[in-house]
Amino acid sequence: MGFIEFFKEFFLGFWDYETPKIMVVKNRRLGVIYRAVQLLVITYFIWYVFISQKAYQDTETRPESSVYTEMRGMGMLGDSVRDTTEYVTPSEGGNVISTILQREVTYDQRQGKCAEHYNVPNANCTTDADCVKGELDFGGHGQRTGRCVSYYNYTFKTCEIRSWCPIEEFAAVREPALVEAINFTVFIKNAIHFPKFKVLRVNIKPRKPKKLLKCHYHSKTSPYCPVFRLGYIAEQAREKFSELCRTGGVIGVFINWKCDFDVDPSACIPSYSFRRLDLRRNLPSSGYHFRFAKYYYKDGEEYRSLIKAYGIRLDIIVHGHAGKFSLIPTIINTVTAMTSVGICSIICDWIMLTFIDKNEVYSERKFDDTSKESSPPAVTQLTISSYGSTHSDLSEGVPL
Repeated sequence: MGFIEFFKEFFLGFWDYETPKIMVVKNRRLGVIYRAVQLLVITYFIWYVFISQKAYQDTETRPESSVYTEMRGMGMLGDSVRDTTEYVTPSEGGNVISTILQREVTYDQRQGKCAEHYNVPNANCTTDADCVKGELDFGGHGQRTGRCVSYYNYTFKTCEIRSWCPIEEFAAVREPALVEAINFTVFIKNAIHFPKFKVLRVNIKPRKPKKLLKCHYHSKTSPYCPVFRLGYIAEQAREKFSELCRTGGVIGVFINWKCDFDVDPSACIPSYSFRRLDLRRNLPSSGYHFRFAKYYYKDGEEYRSLIKAYGIRLDIIVHGHAGKFSLIPTIINTVTAMTSVGICSIICDWIMLTFIDKNEVYSERKFDDTSKESSPPAVTQLTISSYGSTHSDLSEGVPL
């Protein structure tokens, strides 16, 4: 029967209506805490939520974007002239473009037989029995012939291989760095579309294309001139250009569009930032380099020059964020702000019930059950001194 009575009481109580009771508590310290917390909550929503974060706006964070890049420049390497046709790949790129600053060239390679490099596992030998014919080591340079031969002009021996000979590690020649590439310029054209607001923006002025041949980017004087010197990019990324020539590196070019379409869309201008993306330590994975070959024929036989190129790789990364006033987020955040002010009462009630002396007196007057009273409840004023003592004089107010 106890369970049935409990369930019946719970079921009937479920349909009761609860309403807050107004009680005035005259306590200076508690009042200061209450108003201070109110001020913090209101300041947070006004200054941070509405002014800083612009919560009254509808936002677009995934715009559509396209990038076009082109590098220009010319330099001297010894007596030869080197231009971007030789030192830039691809010559006209998208969101990735690379510049070669230094090369290691293995000249006049041709298909043949030669000694394997001594750093390749199991390449060192003393007799032909140490070399397995037909074995192919993917960490090496070719297929083994089964012979043990002298390592070029040295006294020790390694296994012979079929490969492009001579091998790179033995015959590569490191050329001087193209230091004049510090003045090469890269042109970055970026178009961005915010489909939610139907706004298309470009980081150049279409009516003045000729000025792009003479200007360099400056955030204040030339914000619509996306032409950057490689030296400027390295400086902004806090890197030494001479070190980049030696090891190469990957630099991220970040284009940030932060637009407020409550004002003129022409005020939407991108900002640029630069950061090194690869490891700076002297590790095999640090820096940036790649290989390619130039093929030619001599005396009817195919030759090639193998080039290991060190340089700067630019990765263009576009971020976009746009906002415009909308009634729905304004209403939602306004209601959230008004609701959050109620936290102040919860905090002060917790302080009253926990830390103030004789809090049971406050508890008795805060919670009423109208089913046990013959007359309607009244607004009660409870006076508690700053020292925690409770006064017994209660004044009756206007009924709720």
